[in-house]
Parts: sequence; C-alpha cells; structure tokens
Amino acid sequence: MKKSAFRTTEISEEHISAEGLRFITIKSPHLQGRGDLCVYIPRGVNTENLPMVTLLHGVYGSAWVWALKGGAHLTLQRLVDEGKVQPMGLLMPSDGLWGDGSAYLPHHQRDFMSWIAEDLPTAAMENFPAFSPASPRFISGLSMGGFGALVVGGHHASRYQGISAHSAITDLEQMADFVEESWLEMKKASDFGNAFQVLSRAGKNLPPLRFDCGKDDDLAEANRLLSRQLQEAGIAHAFEEFPGAHEWSYWNRHLEDTLVFFDQIIQDADTKSKH
Repeated sequence: MKKSAFRTTEISEEHISAEGLRFITIKSPHLQGRGDLCVYIPRGVNTENLPMVTLLHGVYGSAWVWALKGGAHLTLQRLVDEGKVQPMGLLMPSDGLWGDGSAYLPHHQRDFMSWIAEDLPTAAMENFPAFSPASPRFISGLSMGGFGALVVGGHHASRYQGISAHSAITDLEQMADFVEESWLEMKKASDFGNAFQVLSRAGKNLPPLRFDCGKDDDLAEANRLLSRQLQEAGIAHAFEEFPGAHEWSYWNRHLEDTLVFFDQIIQDADTKSKH
C-alpha cells in the first residue's frame, strides 16, 4: 500500500453515505491539526483524470455547507444528467475552522492556503481512483470563499485551469463586516490582503477568470472596482452582475455559471490539443 502524505485519514463509508457525499478528515501539517473535506463524484463515473472543482465556503461555514445548504452536488448531477457539463468531482473543504473564518491565508502559524492548494488534491487522489495528477483543477467559492478562490487561484496560477468567484470579498478589510476577529493588522502583514494585487502579480499567467455579484449585495461595488482594476491592468476576465443579494438563493442559482464556465475551459483545451 502506498504511504499516505498524512499521518491519519478517516473517510466515511460509501454504503451509508447520503446522496453519494463522502467526508474525509485528515491530519494536515499545514493546519497543525485535522481538516475536513466533503467530496462528490457524479453517479456512474468510471474514469481517470476526473476534473477537480474546489468550492470554498464563506464565513461561519465548514465542509458540509456547499452540499447541505447549497446543494452543489445536486446542481452538478443535474447538469451532468442534462448533458450541459461533463462529469467532474467536487472538493468542498472546511477553511481550517479558525475564528469566524480563516480567509484561506497563512497566519497564526497555520498555512490555510497550502491546506487548499496542496492537501486537498493529495487527499482526493489518495482516496478516489478517479482523480490523478493529470486531473484538471479549478477553484471557486462564495463571499470569503470567493476571496479565497481569487487569492489562492491567483497565487498558485500554474496549478489551476480556471478561477471563479461569487459575491467575493476583494480586500481583507471587508472581513470586518462579517467577523469578530480583527483583520486590519493581519492585512498589513500579509502578501495576500488584496485580491487585485495578488491577481495582478500573476498577470498574464492567470488561468481563465470570471466572477459575479448580486446587484443588491453590499459587496457589489467592491466587485465592480476589482473588474475596473483588472481591465485597466489588461488582465482578461469576465465580470457579471445579476439580480440578488448576499444569500444562498443567489449562490444556489449561479453555481451553474461556474460549472459551465469550467466545462467550457476543458472543451477548449481538448479542441486545442487536437489541432
């Protein structure tokens, strides 16, 4: 048996897992403790190199939120059944469970960013044969998880084939609107406190990027500003606004946009490889 990258791994039993959802707890050196991950692979998938889609939750949440509040696995299964996207696997981790939200960044002697970029794919490949080092990787998230997707995806641009965000926090100072912990000092000490700065450092090495926000969301103007900054810097991206606020009904509805976007990237790559 191949040696695991983690000291301990616990995984839920498939025959008693609800709706095909599997839960994994691993001891992560980056977290200096245990981290949780929820995985969904569409029914009937028997393939290698299955694309990995990481979905990052917002403040207050954990590994169960995207599935059991957002129904992400149901949306994916419906799109696969309707032929709108090809099969892909969902990786839905906790943020590391620091305070009201870790923002997916390195701080307090824990590397929440590497937990996402390094530990998750490794755990997925160790426990599910459908995933491999050749699996295309994508990252998305909502609110704080949208910030995480932009920053983790931007900093690790070579690891991901696409980035998408919904209702994203774009600057750590905005965390103050949601959490009781102070992020101001952490922003001053961080290289990742502003999404535009991280994305601009990646520049033309960024994979395809999209993000959206509800017109009635308090973060709408911050997302508009990010789009203007990217445009002025000549960084390709798509930004969309839709009716809605900072709420699950909005994210439930627009996760489909992310999955279709990722599927199109895969199709484009397949077409390019044939020519």
